[in-house]
Amino acid sequence: MEAQNPIPIAVLLALTVFFLYLHFTNGSALLRLWLAVALVVAGVVLLIPSFRLNLPGPLQPLANLPKIELGLDLQGGTHLLLEVKLQEAVKTALKRRGDDLKRELQTNKLDLASITQQKDGSLLVTLKNAEERTPFLDLASRVFPDLTLSTAESAAGPAYTLNFTPREVLQVQNNAMDQALETIRNRIDQLGVRETTVAKEGDNDILVQLPGIQDPERAKELIGKTAVLEFKIVDDKRSLADAQRDGPPPGDEILYGSPQAGGAAPYLVEEPVLMTGDVVTDARVRPGGRLEGPYVTVDLDRRGTDVFGALTAENVGRRLAIILDHTVYSAPVIKEPIPGGHVQITGNFSFEEAHELAIVLRSGALPAPVEIIEERTVGPSLGRDSIRQGELSFIVGALAVLAFMAFYYNGAGMLADFGLSLNILLLVCVMAALDATLTLPGIAGIVLTLGMSVDANVLVNERMREELRSGKSPREAVKAGYERAWNAIRDSNISTVAAGVILFEFGTGPVKGFAVTLCVGVGTGLFSCIVVTRAWYDYKISVRRLNAISV
Repeated sequence: MEAQNPIPIAVLLALTVFFLYLHFTNGSALLRLWLAVALVVAGVVLLIPSFRLNLPGPLQPLANLPKIELGLDLQGGTHLLLEVKLQEAVKTALKRRGDDLKRELQTNKLDLASITQQKDGSLLVTLKNAEERTPFLDLASRVFPDLTLSTAESAAGPAYTLNFTPREVLQVQNNAMDQALETIRNRIDQLGVRETTVAKEGDNDILVQLPGIQDPERAKELIGKTAVLEFKIVDDKRSLADAQRDGPPPGDEILYGSPQAGGAAPYLVEEPVLMTGDVVTDARVRPGGRLEGPYVTVDLDRRGTDVFGALTAENVGRRLAIILDHTVYSAPVIKEPIPGGHVQITGNFSFEEAHELAIVLRSGALPAPVEIIEERTVGPSLGRDSIRQGELSFIVGALAVLAFMAFYYNGAGMLADFGLSLNILLLVCVMAALDATLTLPGIAGIVLTLGMSVDANVLVNERMREELRSGKSPREAVKAGYERAWNAIRDSNISTVAAGVILFEFGTGPVKGFAVTLCVGVGTGLFSCIVVTRAWYDYKISVRRLNAISV
């Protein structure tokens, strides 16, 4: 993305601030009128890039100005509804708890036959002899209060089934949902797609909207990667061929390499996970040699550096399997202890594959698999239809309002029409400066803003009519009209802004877009109605030409 040019935005802001200063200090009315003209010019210049025109050479710097981005309903894109497999997150959490339990039993010198995870996710703990029952139960209740124990049948010895308490299950599921939301949002942000929507729907679904993405396959692949990074030791002491024929021996498992890294070769690895990807702080793509291609460097935090240094020191001469989503990407031999906390992942990657691997490692692992249960691609033709309908509704509404004001309030109505037009221009300029996204609800917010501005102008004009009917001079009628209408205008706009803030705080997606448009429109509307139009009357008064008001 090219750097944005802040100069026109700063000019627009400076003109507005100077205008307000002159208004509240009763400065030159003529200067205020020229500032109004300058605001119009600056606003038009700021909006030129939003029309996506092919600018000639001298105007090319304008292309760096911020543009109004169109939402999914206007420019098309991809709509995905993802289901997070929360039960798998519970199973994974239970498996980790089983590893913790195994370490605690070893620390307390309790004999353990095995800890295995059953199909339903529960842990089956088998002790070697009955004498270990009481110490085991005491240890489990003291160290693992979030687990429930029930007796089970096993020919190998006393056995217990372990599960999470219902409260802990709910906590694990909530944490998994929050982590999945954050992880998916981080991955999409690094794709470079602007103005995306990532929001929770229901108990276990996530809504993802990607404006402008017509081919969603790459995004789907990136979003769906669980990205569980694990480090395990390759078991070279036992026969891989025997394990493939008769099944892996206890404590081992067979994993396969990636197709890019040697044609999905099998590896016999030890089951204990020595380190996981939660210690990763950064991951970057580095150019490799001509034969091996790019590789990914992984930086670890302090805890990961200590753990990695210890495990490499204890396993010098053995192979360390670097595993991502149960796939072995590399299995280098540990030639010496590695204390620096830097790991390299090689695998004959293409640059795109290495880049996506770095993204998922940086953004963190999904706590559970996700499944795409709904997918829609909104084509640009639908977007063009939506734009035409939105433009038509706005044009018809604006013309009707402008015609009514000019017809009903004569000259004062024409002045109000200028204020309304400036209001819409400034509103769209502020949206461009904020990199806001224009959606159909946003267009509805602009139309509503137009109505709010009309209401303010109507109040001012009606007040001036009343003052003239009571026999006051035009100068007194202008002053009283603006001052007495201000209380009603202020109160109505404050309540509108409060509603907009609530919508923005608790709404999602299009609702937030509507709220932003509404709140910004209130500010630009007040400025245009109360400040800019007043400058014309002040100028007429200053040159002693306000002999009558056409209202």
